Amino acid sequence: MSVTAIATATPSATGSFRTRRSTNGVSRFKMSVRSGSVSMAAAPMLTKLQQDCATPLPVLRNVAASMSDDIRAGLAVDGGSDLKMILSYVDSLPTGDEKGLFYALDLGGTNFRVLRVELGGKDKRVIAIESDQVSIPQELMSATSEELFDFIASALANFAHKDGNFPGKKGEIGFTFSFPVKQTSIDSGILIKWTKGFAVSGTAGKDVVACLNEAMDRKGIDMRVSALVNDTVATLAGARYWDDDVMVAVILGTGTNACYVERMDCIPKFQGEFSPSGRTIVNLEWGAFSKGLPLTVFDRDMDAASINPGEQIFEKTISGMYLGEIARRALLHMAEEGSLFGKSMPEKLSMPFVLGTPDLSTMQQDGTEDLHTVGSVLYNVAGVESNLSSRKIVLEVCDTVVKRAA
Repeated sequence: MSVTAIATATPSATGSFRTRRSTNGVSRFKMSVRSGSVSMAAAPMLTKLQQDCATPLPVLRNVAASMSDDIRAGLAVDGGSDLKMILSYVDSLPTGDEKGLFYALDLGGTNFRVLRVELGGKDKRVIAIESDQVSIPQELMSATSEELFDFIASALANFAHKDGNFPGKKGEIGFTFSFPVKQTSIDSGILIKWTKGFAVSGTAGKDVVACLNEAMDRKGIDMRVSALVNDTVATLAGARYWDDDVMVAVILGTGTNACYVERMDCIPKFQGEFSPSGRTIVNLEWGAFSKGLPLTVFDRDMDAASINPGEQIFEKTISGMYLGEIARRALLHMAEEGSLFGKSMPEKLSMPFVLGTPDLSTMQQDGTEDLHTVGSVLYNVAGVESNLSSRKIVLEVCDTVVKRAA
């Protein structure tokens, strides 16, 4: 999946992006003209980035073999590998016959959702879905456990009050929690650690279901969690509702993870009684995987500056929270050492995470002849003035980082 490097940086007279107001009130971009070309020093830096990010077949085979070894070691004993291989206590999956109203809370990362779903069985399937999505304020990602769960419970209360009653088993709700948890039953689980940029105090080692139930009590909400699942397990269950051949689920979002259906007799560390199905879902927590991954100096620097250095390496190389930051660090290096954007150094480009993964995706998909979209994102997001030759290199950087993740 390597990307061919740009051999030369062609001079261009196009440059910085400005905005002006059109007669109908819609903002439009206007390009101011400046002369000059990108320093040729940036081109070999791009080539080095592409080489370090390359994932030829032998590298992929080595990564796959290392992950297989970690899977087996993690199934044998807790702590046997970087992969937690967490047992989900989910040993039966939807059949498509389910009917009724169901409530769920999905805490997936920087956002969470509260949902009410009406199912109609195989004939009607999903009849209706109502949901609210709420962004978690940045300060709550490093607040106390009580502050975070009180905020979540308040949003749940606002959603519940729209309905006024809970048909079926009163007050039961499913809780999808997308962080590493050691489950002790279908409705309890101990938080192992926060990931995805969270550093909430007072939660590690505690039952997250108890934390939510207590927050709901404080907010006067007459509800209790009846099932706790990881987002990968929830994804697998949701897919199985439609297709009974589904055996694996993968999450690629703010973070990344995977789960699959495993035979209980293939899990040496499992000590309980086998379920009638003889199978259970295992949550890999593969974001913590690290062996044999192609890493750049920008990956290592970003990891060293993170709140959890040395952890979640696989997640940091392929997930949505980090791709924009990897590209930003590469572009900053090219600007400082290779004069990618001329002699001036854009101050905003030095700000960590100023360039997001959505910005990266937008630039990567630019098909215009003058790479107008690349230029506008650079100027509006990072305060960077660019010409066509620098935008070509920026596009290649975006393509390289995204394709390694793919």
